[in-house]
Amino acid sequence: MAELRLGPLLRYVDGSSATFWVETSRPCTAEVRCADGARGSAETFQVDGHHYALVPVDGLTPGTVRTYEVVLDGTTVWPLPDSPFPPSVVRTPEPDAPVRVTFGSCRWAAPPADEKDPVGPDALDTLAARIAADPDGERPDVLLLLGDQVYADEVSRATREWIAARRGLADPPGNQVADYEEYTRLYYESWLDPEIRWLLSTVPSCMIFDDHDVIDDWNTSAAWVADMRATPWWRERVLSGLMSYWVHQHLGNLSPRELSEDLLYAAVRETPDGTDVLRAFAAQADADPASVRWSYRRDFGRTRVLMLDTRAARVLEESNRSMLDPGEERWLREQALDAPGSYDHLLIGTSLPWLLPHLVHDAETWNAALCRGERGARWARFGEGLRRRADLEHWAAFPSSFESLTALIAEAGSGTRSLEDAAAATPAGAGAETAGAEAAGAEDGTGAGTAAVGAGAETSVAEVAGAGAGTAAVGAVAETSVAEVAGAGDGTGAGTAAVGAGAATEAGAGGGTEAGANAGAGVGAGAGAGTVIGAGAGTVIGAGAGTGAPATVLVLSGDVHHAYVAEPFWPGRRLEATVLQLTCSPVHNRIPLSIRLGFRFGWSRLARTLGHRLARHGRCARPPVDWRKTGGPWFGNQLMTLTLRGRSATLRLEQALEVRGGSGRSGDATAGRVRLTTVTESVLTPLTPQ
Repeated sequence: MAELRLGPLLRYVDGSSATFWVETSRPCTAEVRCADGARGSAETFQVDGHHYALVPVDGLTPGTVRTYEVVLDGTTVWPLPDSPFPPSVVRTPEPDAPVRVTFGSCRWAAPPADEKDPVGPDALDTLAARIAADPDGERPDVLLLLGDQVYADEVSRATREWIAARRGLADPPGNQVADYEEYTRLYYESWLDPEIRWLLSTVPSCMIFDDHDVIDDWNTSAAWVADMRATPWWRERVLSGLMSYWVHQHLGNLSPRELSEDLLYAAVRETPDGTDVLRAFAAQADADPASVRWSYRRDFGRTRVLMLDTRAARVLEESNRSMLDPGEERWLREQALDAPGSYDHLLIGTSLPWLLPHLVHDAETWNAALCRGERGARWARFGEGLRRRADLEHWAAFPSSFESLTALIAEAGSGTRSLEDAAAATPAGAGAETAGAEAAGAEDGTGAGTAAVGAGAETSVAEVAGAGAGTAAVGAVAETSVAEVAGAGDGTGAGTAAVGAGAATEAGAGGGTEAGANAGAGVGAGAGAGTVIGAGAGTVIGAGAGTGAPATVLVLSGDVHHAYVAEPFWPGRRLEATVLQLTCSPVHNRIPLSIRLGFRFGWSRLARTLGHRLARHGRCARPPVDWRKTGGPWFGNQLMTLTLRGRSATLRLEQALEVRGGSGRSGDATAGRVRLTTVTESVLTPLTPQ
């Protein structure tokens, strides 16, 4: 009898259809039966001895909720017997309903329930427990997982022991993942976690890889790739990484129509064993990144999500470095500017932040200049070594790509193009590969009817600026010594209000005092490993409404193991939309002291001065945009949630925190020992009448 080995994962959902991913113990027919009579089935396909199916279900009714079960060869295998969780459901959206998008990146699998979690409670585990405790309450419409869903190069103790029993650790790559079978172990460890398994069965998800899904600093440079290809174990590692990503993550990102048109998917399903077909595809993708597109688009009502591949699509020749190859860059532009007026929000998901602390940005552009030979061969060799040691590989390390993305965001948010080329109502970008959360917004200070609000936690100074007649700016800062809110109008200040409040809130047991050096100092006692709980509320950053421009342009990112909000502005250019970068990471990972101190210092005035000197040494041009941090940095296992209602957008940052008397295990969240605690809540656009 066939058994359910992994899943079900509810992946794609729209108003009338859904797809469900499963792994089974043997070849079989997988069927999904919904309580309202809708159903679908698919035969399993085989890869390297494992059996999978992606089951499409059509005929769903918009705006409804129904339970479902998974049946293998006529036997019901989901829900699990005696499950402590509520029944898994499919929720189909109504066309104009609000959309909740929860996002983050960088998740180590949580240890077994009887082990202490060395990095604190898992934010996704804790989210699952909260939803399970109140299944009719608020829940995301989609999870955006922005990279490092598994760590092929940093495995758990249990997985090291499993690898040692399988092949020993003396041969390269030692205690790292070596092949497809070992990749499947990572997914079992992560997705069989009871809370995660149930969460992914009942909340749709969109995923994109980052470096640790293959290896740290994957595709950092051409020299790095050459060195890796010279090792005897790398080819099997990268092919297995791409194959396992295609099976476990990429397929579920696609709509039923896209799946029906996917020639590789058809070829794998048509052969008794698709291993060779998929392996040849992975080899081609590694040799010629332009031969495959991992990026994709999803529309949720009037919200458009563009998930970008910022790893495999790179062009690495030093004289022509680019984060995206030319075809990928054209695709991004076409999707961002497609069907003007058909959506109100554009979210751009990129695992790597677009806007960094100014010192880090300047260091990366300086390093890129050294590596391409601006200061000679000796400096180029130094630059390559520094690039690898310091992970200098974000958008700033690809200056032409940074400029192209900046120009596209400005174009989409300006509202000054012709109707034919007008961008969506809100472009927004999401990126991971940071163990923190950041949010950045752009406003040139001239938009009428705009509101601006900023919230900062663990900072000494918080500034919020709002522009335009009839504009309101409200800011709240937690654990700050100074809270500043400024309202700036169109020269008249008519109808503009600015309110600022500072409050300090401490929670939790355990040590972990932090000192922040960013235009002052903020010290707080945290929960667990030095986590500080801040409360920032009422933040508003405005977008002109009714002007033909987007409401918001949001870039979502991760990777840097902290969270922050950044606001860009283009000197001399009028933008009608709210543009922000929202960075959130990690979901579940460690946050070294060096990251905490480095990213605090990176935003300081002294750091900015040092960055300018590096840029001058590298003969680097000034970036076409400037920006400032309007919230954060926040450190902890955390998630951000956007609620998009009409042309309004709100943001909430939550951290998974152990309460007094708790065990520190995310699995105890149902008992109230671990909770998602709101750190900051912000209104990103003016509220629109309902």
